Amino acid sequence: MKIINLAQTLLRKNSWFVGAFQATLIFVSLILAWFLKFDFTLPQRQMLFSAAFLLVLIRMTLIARFGLLHGWWRYTGLSDALDVVKCVFVGSVLFILATQYLTRLSAFPRTIYVLEPLLTAGTLIGVRIFSRVLAESVRQDLAAARNVILIGAGAGAQTVVREIGRQGSEYAPLGYVDDDRSKAGLKIEDVPVLGTVDQLPELALMYPVDEILIAVPSATSKQMQRFVEVCERTGVKFRTVPALRDVISQRVSISDFRDVDVEDLLGRDPVEIDPESLRGAIYQRSVLVTGAAGSIGSELCRQILEHEPSILLCVDQSETGMFYLERELSQRCARTSLRCHVADAGDRRRMEHLFQGSRPETIFHAAAYKHVPLMEENVSAALQNNIFGLMSLMEMASEYECHGFVLVSSDKAVNPCNVMGATKRIGELIIAHRPTNGMRCLSVRFGNVLGSNGSVIPVLQQQLRNNEPLTVTHPEIKRFFMTIREAVSLVLQASVIGEKGDTFVLDMGQPLLVLELVRTLIKLSGRNENQVAIQFTGLRQGEKLVEELFYENEGVDETSFPKIKRARGPVRDWDSLLKKLEELEAALFLDNPDDVRAKIKEIVPEYSYLSQDQPIENNQRLWPAAVRRSVA
Repeated sequence: MKIINLAQTLLRKNSWFVGAFQATLIFVSLILAWFLKFDFTLPQRQMLFSAAFLLVLIRMTLIARFGLLHGWWRYTGLSDALDVVKCVFVGSVLFILATQYLTRLSAFPRTIYVLEPLLTAGTLIGVRIFSRVLAESVRQDLAAARNVILIGAGAGAQTVVREIGRQGSEYAPLGYVDDDRSKAGLKIEDVPVLGTVDQLPELALMYPVDEILIAVPSATSKQMQRFVEVCERTGVKFRTVPALRDVISQRVSISDFRDVDVEDLLGRDPVEIDPESLRGAIYQRSVLVTGAAGSIGSELCRQILEHEPSILLCVDQSETGMFYLERELSQRCARTSLRCHVADAGDRRRMEHLFQGSRPETIFHAAAYKHVPLMEENVSAALQNNIFGLMSLMEMASEYECHGFVLVSSDKAVNPCNVMGATKRIGELIIAHRPTNGMRCLSVRFGNVLGSNGSVIPVLQQQLRNNEPLTVTHPEIKRFFMTIREAVSLVLQASVIGEKGDTFVLDMGQPLLVLELVRTLIKLSGRNENQVAIQFTGLRQGEKLVEELFYENEGVDETSFPKIKRARGPVRDWDSLLKKLEELEAALFLDNPDDVRAKIKEIVPEYSYLSQDQPIENNQRLWPAAVRRSVA
């Protein structure tokens, strides 16, 4: 096995070895033809070796000209054989002309002109066929090979078949299924098209299939939902190739198979932006990311690094998170000065020191407390971090003449019924109305980010791993969901197209029923609902049944990106707002949190909350009007 692998490596990677090997075959073919002509003797040796030098020179020149100097013989097909025949024929014509008219070899035996090309073509084609047969037989003999059926018979599936056909692959393709009925019965890359996607459950019974590979990298969410439903009916394990955008950006190879996850079933196509439009705003600039160790912040740092800022300043309170972030990013920042600091973004003295050293031109503020129930019990901490920390950072940015400031907000800021959402709404108001010295300040309003730290999906996945009941607060609870990639794309695009006071919102389609998301997660884990308990815990304090994206009094406009909306609310007087903020700060550490909530409501009249002695159960007063009507 090691000898075979070594030979194939030499053939693939060393053109000199390939050339020398083929030259040897040509010389041996000539000697053999000479033996056959002269009854296995070698008369006229001087003529023989002179002719051999000329023949090898002509044939090797043409082999290079016909592109036959590569060593990928395990993929030999009919086209390669035809190229060899054409190469040998042209070489023979040139050799005859050279020996008869340009050299002193006019007495060269005529029979050799016929025997040698036949032997040369046979050996050159033969070694290629032998290499392919040997490689295929070795691969097929691997006991660990898993029989797979591929969904899709397009370019992506063909690439997958070529990838898994390599030496050492653990997969053996049985066939394709494709919705294009005209492909039925065809052989593509020597693998048959067995039928349509809908016939997959029947085919899984007919063939010894161990796994199904969804080989449609360009599949939309709706297509992926259908593929998953069909695969589930087979009872066979299934996986998918990466999305086309990840293959194109070279983040992954198309052969990096992965389990289908909830992001694939988002119910809509992910929002994409043009990364080139961002380069001018980031290239060779100093950029600050707060909350850099979090899910959003770390992805921001990764994508910002792709556009080569002069300085990337990463700030977060988490020492452990910053340790791992620096280890990861330090391998990517060839042209960027990476500066990772453990610091509180609201600590003015500490941040002033960092500003002096890095002079950030653009700030992405992703540092915030975000867990709703926890912030209901820690009201002062939520306000101090999410509101007054923001004000301190903005003041610093204004003093150091930053060009842009982007705040990460939340859909919970719309008609908030919890402290976290209210602090995010106040943050939007500060961004929109605080005077600046020309700095563009804008907000980005997120939905729930799939896979972010502490979000619903990782919690449910942990419960699944621990064989615990999956907890859902209410059977009718719905949320808007977006991927981390979409969230970061929205933030970066906002930094380019936004004007002062803008709030950007991603068009996230219709809100998803969390219970359906849970059921999908159970299926993707290879289980069914009879094996996993779902427990309804009831709405928690500060939790709404359905989130909203816009206020009724907000104007919603289109932007140059169809899936990104711009929201603008009524203008507020900054002096009046600042006075109320000062009163709120003075009330931070009052013993009665309800007094602090009352101050919040003066700033955000839409804020609804329960006193600590009021029950949470079935509190429909906090639900949007449309939901209250539907429940009633």
